Amino acid sequence: MLYQTYQLQSDMVSPLRLAAQHLSASLWFQHTERTLVRKVAAACDVLSRLRLTHSRPPYNIHSAMLDGREVPVVEETVLTLPFGTLLRFRKTDTDLPPQPKVLLVAPLSGHFATLLRETARTLLQDHEVFITDWHNARDVSLLHGGFSLDDYISYMIAFTEAVGEGSHMVAVCQPCVAALAATAIMAEDDNPAQPRSLTLMAGPVDCRVNPTEVNRLAVSKPISWFEKNLISHVPLPHTGFMRRVYPGFVQLSAFISMNPERHKQSFRHIYDHLEHGRLEEAAAIQDFYEEYLAVNDLPAEFYLETVEKVFQTYDLPRGVLQYKGRTVNPAAIRRTALMTVEGERDDICSVGQTVAAQDLCPNVRPYLKTHHIQTGVGHYGVFSGRRWNQQIYPRVRDMIHNAPSA
Repeated sequence: MLYQTYQLQSDMVSPLRLAAQHLSASLWFQHTERTLVRKVAAACDVLSRLRLTHSRPPYNIHSAMLDGREVPVVEETVLTLPFGTLLRFRKTDTDLPPQPKVLLVAPLSGHFATLLRETARTLLQDHEVFITDWHNARDVSLLHGGFSLDDYISYMIAFTEAVGEGSHMVAVCQPCVAALAATAIMAEDDNPAQPRSLTLMAGPVDCRVNPTEVNRLAVSKPISWFEKNLISHVPLPHTGFMRRVYPGFVQLSAFISMNPERHKQSFRHIYDHLEHGRLEEAAAIQDFYEEYLAVNDLPAEFYLETVEKVFQTYDLPRGVLQYKGRTVNPAAIRRTALMTVEGERDDICSVGQTVAAQDLCPNVRPYLKTHHIQTGVGHYGVFSGRRWNQQIYPRVRDMIHNAPSA
């Protein structure tokens, strides 16, 4: 009943928010100089934004900087599968020299892959960029069956093969375990598309190391509790009617509950900026929440298996993770360069959890291994913001460009 109750409440409040949105736009257009009207418009704007959306926002990546000049970029579909699409951001300038191909693996953890918009935009300066664009499970018909952790790894292998030989994989946060597993399976099978390099950024490879509040929450209840209390059936009128999902709004509620005061202050700042005519300052916060409040439902099978195998029983670092009946063996990785990146202040994947991948890959030569701890950043600062652009990205770029060919 959880999802049905949420849907009913959302449907009932939607007309009010829509009216507030139209009223705010009308008042700003007509009377932006009058204080009282500006206050009402600001209040309506904030009210209209206190909502969740369930569709992927646009990437809005239309160009990339290359050697100081702007190069047009178009978004293309390379491969579409029921639960995800492989997208390519293609530079349309045909005179450009070849650049390394990078598969950017986005999390499937309650938000859309557009959360990595800035990561992709930065990578585009020196690379040909592809991204895993995960679909909202509530929009996937039951005719397509379930989607498990095995399926997730299979998708990553299929996407890597679609990108082609000689590619590089960059995984951010949650998919680091699956990215390492997919690379190990491809290496063991001597798959010609196995990545030349693998970069794992702020991911929970071994959650036994320096457990965070997120890790402690995951082990505080048995997996049966998560299934009973957090899994819901998609209601009508959505395409995925009756599919079992972990709703994105539940995940978002958990994120917000970790720091509710900060989010209250952010919306207060939107109001204050609008009231005093500081539209650019307000727009920066508004843009963040347009992304943050766009939620993506997870298939129940994938969510429960991830909680159990990654956060509760630590299957990969213990050497017992299974993929379609096979034990995943990271020691099979020999030719893929490995880089791990962590944030000093990361309270989601703490220092030590990602670098654990280095010990799991003993047959990668030492000169092909790199680790970087970025001081002064939390989780999101590892892949977005000033330090990502100025300090982390140059190291990732150099590792990719220096990775030896097979």
